[in-house]
Amino acid sequence: MPVRVGIPRYLAYFSYYPWWKTFFEELGFEVITSSPTTKKTLDDGVEEAVNDACIPIKLYHGHVVELKDKVDIIFVPRLVKVRKFFTETFCPKFLALPDLLRASINGLPEILDTRVDLSQGPLELFRISREVGERFGVGLSRISRAYLLACKALRRYKKLMQGGMLADEALQHMEKGGDINRDKKRDLTIAVLGYPYLIYDSFINLDIVKKLRKMGADVVTAEMVSPRSLLREAKRLPKQMFWHYSNRAMHAAYYYMNRKRVDGLIHVTAFICGPDAMLDRLMEIEARQYGQMPFLTVSIDEETGSGGVDTRLEAFIDMLKRRRVQR
Repeated sequence: MPVRVGIPRYLAYFSYYPWWKTFFEELGFEVITSSPTTKKTLDDGVEEAVNDACIPIKLYHGHVVELKDKVDIIFVPRLVKVRKFFTETFCPKFLALPDLLRASINGLPEILDTRVDLSQGPLELFRISREVGERFGVGLSRISRAYLLACKALRRYKKLMQGGMLADEALQHMEKGGDINRDKKRDLTIAVLGYPYLIYDSFINLDIVKKLRKMGADVVTAEMVSPRSLLREAKRLPKQMFWHYSNRAMHAAYYYMNRKRVDGLIHVTAFICGPDAMLDRLMEIEARQYGQMPFLTVSIDEETGSGGVDTRLEAFIDMLKRRRVQR
């Protein structure tokens, strides 16, 4: 019976899942992911995580609770750095995640907490892959093949998102194939920016993307901007922020504001997240300087209700429509 590897469907899942899934399956493991986030996921996470943890950490705990009795290993990489041109790191919650889980949840299986720091050199990712494979007795040739196929899967995933797909749409297309359905272009275009695990989890963000589309707005995200464009926009910041996802969101905001390709910006943020508070204020200031770009902050925690968010989205859309008529 193959080793069952569990992958929680949250946090870095939305950035790297195709790589992880392909790599482990090519090594001969069975990959099991947790279900999409539900109220039970949140309730389990709130019960297990420390009280002052941010909502993403609580949700991640909930996903791990679902997996713990179904798998032999839970993959929780200790993400440090993934971009060689920046000194940024991942938020401390990513660095401490394996330890937080071990301290909070009883009855966990083995946690595979591989440390990922790609600033160590161009071959670092392969070295990490080899280390993981050899730990489970897999030969070098099979590890090399798994590594190459995983890199190919991730490139395809990123290309689909840069072509206009959201994360779940890209993953579904990779899984089932078929033609790429293109919606009819809507009257407005709104950049919905923030950390991927807030943008692409429809439960915690109260399905904000679907609601905006129903209201007549196309949605673009940071993942739809090419790495080369993000790198160019990074030069607009006199000093880069410390955190990886914060920088990506800010660079994408510059990209959309500078090219006048959107009618407004919405920043989806987690309540009590320190890096997010700084990012939100910076984004608001810059939006004001770029031709008074309309800007809306949607702050989310476990108590956020859909009614208040819906009202704010409707008012924002109405304002954008009036603004367009007045031009």
